[in-house]
Amino acid sequence: MDSFEFNKIAAAILIALLTIKGADLISNHLIEPHMLKENVYKIAGVSSSSSGAPTEVAKKGPAPIEPLLAAANVQQGEAAFKKCTSCHTIEKGGPNRIGPDLYGVVGAPKGQHQGYAYSSALEKKGGTWTLDDLNEWLYSPRDFVPGTKMSFAGVKDDKERADLIAYMMKQSDSPMPLPEVKEAAPSSKEPEPKNDVKKEGH
Repeated sequence: MDSFEFNKIAAAILIALLTIKGADLISNHLIEPHMLKENVYKIAGVSSSSSGAPTEVAKKGPAPIEPLLAAANVQQGEAAFKKCTSCHTIEKGGPNRIGPDLYGVVGAPKGQHQGYAYSSALEKKGGTWTLDDLNEWLYSPRDFVPGTKMSFAGVKDDKERADLIAYMMKQSDSPMPLPEVKEAAPSSKEPEPKNDVKKEGH
């Protein structure tokens, strides 16, 4: 290849590179990108910060159980328990299924029921099933006891969960009483005296 042919090839490559670079510069001036304040497609559990970077949304936990129990309905809780019957019984001396019989579970030790093999995670949790613990457990078993073999997603509705716990409380030899609904205290503020002075017309 003589020098003339080599120069033609080099010139062609150079022109191509200049054309590409020129087109890039022109397009940047013609089209200015506009950054969106929010993502067009929203992903559950993720939100965007002011800089556009995704941030974790704080997990919502269950509402405190005692105020909810004061207005709970045991009959509705019995109906709610039907979704548990594929894995549990709740009568005295009832058989274990995929999960243990739940009669007398309120106040009972965690991870201890005759004839049932619990996950090591629940056995290590320790303590007894308090109302607060049941509230957390029924809201999200896997968050309350990471490593549990219970695959139930949880009861997210606060009213339904309170009704369910109220029903479970009654299934015991010594049922724990439900909290009483507290009436609002009468206002001690005295009514302001009315101004009976009539204004004269002008």
